[in-house]
Amino acid sequence: MMRTHTCGELRADHLGKQVQLAGWIRFSRDHGGVLFFDLADAYGTTQVVYDPEAMSREENRESLERMLKSFGRESVISVAGVVRNRVPGTEDPRNPTGHLEVLIEDAELLNSSKPLPFEVADQKGSLLPSEDLRLKYRFLDLRRTQMANNLRFRHRVIAAARRALDDQGFVEVETPMLCRQTPEGARDFIVPSRISPGTFYALPQSPQLYKQMLMVGGMDKYYQVARCFRDEDSRSDRQPEFTQLDVEMSFVDDRDVQKLIEEVLSTVWRSIYGRELKTPFPRVTFHEAMHRYGTDAPDIRYGLELHDVTDIVRGANYEIFKRILSKGGKVECMNVKADLMRPTSGDESAVGRNEVDRLIEWAKSQGMGGLTWMRMTPEGLQSNIVKYFPREVTAALEKEMDAQEGDLLLFLAGSEIAALKAGGELRRKLARDLRLTEGKDHQFVWLVGCPLFQKDSVSGQLEAFHHPFVRPESTDLEGCNLNCLGGLSYDLVLDGSEIGSGSIRCHDPEVQRKVFRLLGMSDEKIDTDFGFFLEALGYGAPPHGGIALGIDRLVSILLGCDTIREVIAFPKNKKFQSLMDGAPAKVEETKLSELQLLCLVGDDEDDAC
Repeated sequence: MMRTHTCGELRADHLGKQVQLAGWIRFSRDHGGVLFFDLADAYGTTQVVYDPEAMSREENRESLERMLKSFGRESVISVAGVVRNRVPGTEDPRNPTGHLEVLIEDAELLNSSKPLPFEVADQKGSLLPSEDLRLKYRFLDLRRTQMANNLRFRHRVIAAARRALDDQGFVEVETPMLCRQTPEGARDFIVPSRISPGTFYALPQSPQLYKQMLMVGGMDKYYQVARCFRDEDSRSDRQPEFTQLDVEMSFVDDRDVQKLIEEVLSTVWRSIYGRELKTPFPRVTFHEAMHRYGTDAPDIRYGLELHDVTDIVRGANYEIFKRILSKGGKVECMNVKADLMRPTSGDESAVGRNEVDRLIEWAKSQGMGGLTWMRMTPEGLQSNIVKYFPREVTAALEKEMDAQEGDLLLFLAGSEIAALKAGGELRRKLARDLRLTEGKDHQFVWLVGCPLFQKDSVSGQLEAFHHPFVRPESTDLEGCNLNCLGGLSYDLVLDGSEIGSGSIRCHDPEVQRKVFRLLGMSDEKIDTDFGFFLEALGYGAPPHGGIALGIDRLVSILLGCDTIREVIAFPKNKKFQSLMDGAPAKVEETKLSELQLLCLVGDDEDDAC
């Protein structure tokens, strides 16, 4: 074998033993003819030493020394030698192998390396190169300990989830990657068919229809670590291709699915952290989340909750509020408690007048129109506008907001949706600025009671809140207020980010057809796009439901990464380009012609169609 041990394996019980290691040279040092190398592999780093005075065989000393001196950084080598203790005072307690070294008796160059475009070794205080440079040389970036640890952590999460589902009797089934194009909310990646010219496959946005048809087929419990594709705009938590843990079950209600996911994540927690995860997760309704936290993905680990003070401030003579209220707007208020603003050193508030002014400017930059503020003092609420608020109004605000001395009240006014959204953004900013989540454990939350439909903000067209396969709370769709109709859907939120979405599905083909119609689809369109699916539901589809968890987003949150690109082996950059291999790339005209995507008429290239 090329190695008897890995570079992270050697311990005190290996002292005096003959070993063979293989890996990359991270650092090399020449101390007066004694050569030191940090040899690294996927499991750790071991110091290996060439000491001519300690060699037992003199016949190859000169050639071995000459060869070792020719080795460059990141060259791949194999060394054989004896394990010994390091010289006292040179140990590295941060490294599990840091008290030992291998005295080299023989070595072999397995492959050399070109000069590095950036530093691969872990160095104290070193700065990472630009992300694009790292992605261009991702094969080198993966050698960094942090990246290797991220991918191993990801593997452990997925492996633990698989074990939990296997123990529950779930069957892993692979669904097609070349599918029929169906409207699911995002843009599809389209794949042309060579055998059937003029027709196209679509890469799956999710295995949604296939997993539902597996339930029709009697599979009962299905899961898949599924690759999904969506042609969406770039964001830190989005990639054009991503991975989700996809689950579907028959004869269940929403609580059954949620309980299963809590058990799966509990298994992950025990495997990763060695402790129990607190279950059941808190449940927050969609209405409560929007009105208390200003978002449908709330982080409930800190306060800063929103209060509707519209009725209270109607008695004020403040022109800005009066103008907004006359148009049917709302006024939301947030109490930044004094103890949240107090820095760790000193008693001076961390949100003084200068900081308030900066918050006002930030609010304007976010399109909020500014902020109104009041601070609680021994004399009551005070600010430069308090003169417009009668004492009975400020007293009611103090009571509603539980204002104590030093507290800062922030007011946001506008249309209901705008005010709530602004409050949610302000809440997140304050949490970051005041470091309110530092030292806090992760927190899962179930978002329940979501609407079935929502209106497009531009066209006003009715659209599905999640997707069109959610079962309505009421099947009497003709006789209910669609704006108030709920769906049997649920989201899983972790630390203020949605990591999963699921629902109980429409298993009655007639109810499913009604939902399609309400979304503006004609019967002809329904039959063209979903006829095969409705036909399947007509053959005794059982009640069923499921969920999909975003693996990339889950892992990145647990690791504290700023972007999911840090937990994906070969991600695209912010422009969805693969800088390493140049994808997306142009295709030869012969390939396009073969797919009948390029046809030339005559000899004039301008006639291309």
